[in-house]
Amino acid sequence: MAEAERIIGTPDTPEAAGTEPEQGETARPRGKRRIAVLFAVAAFAYALDLVSKMIVVAKLENHAPIQIIGDWLQFEAIRNAGAAFGFGAAFTVIFTVIAAAVIVVIARLARKLYSLPWAVALGLLLGGALGNLTDRIFRSPGVFEGRVVDFISPKGFAVFNLADSAIVCGGILIVLLSFRGLDPDGTVHKD
Repeated sequence: MAEAERIIGTPDTPEAAGTEPEQGETARPRGKRRIAVLFAVAAFAYALDLVSKMIVVAKLENHAPIQIIGDWLQFEAIRNAGAAFGFGAAFTVIFTVIAAAVIVVIARLARKLYSLPWAVALGLLLGGALGNLTDRIFRSPGVFEGRVVDFISPKGFAVFNLADSAIVCGGILIVLLSFRGLDPDGTVHKD
């Protein structure tokens, strides 16, 4: 919990008040916040996911899969009530709440965002979460129970969509940034 508070911070913390960094950390860089980058990446990821799903529903649903690279990759429209890999179909409402919580946490974290790589990573997460949340809210069978449109089907792997890809890429980038010690506020810490 203390690590999350250190990264997210609150207006009442010494880090937010501009005090000196702790031992092992470097000073927060001065400069522009990267909120615009976060929202631009999120908007791009969201739009790409939304447009791809609209095309899939209009052109591919209720049709045979389209072979892209032999039998190694095909486009196949399915509706997924569960989470990744189709697990948890009975918990659609919970996944909706989790996606909404992720969006709130990213919006809160944006206040302290000075790192360009973190802006890209969080933008990918935000765009992907919004893409799948849109499906959960607006697609059948109903509000907060909607099934996500998945269509990218590699051989021997689960069917997924561009929102899932954005979430995974954003998550991997966050792990890499964390291993390098780079915080969203631009500071570098050494543990």
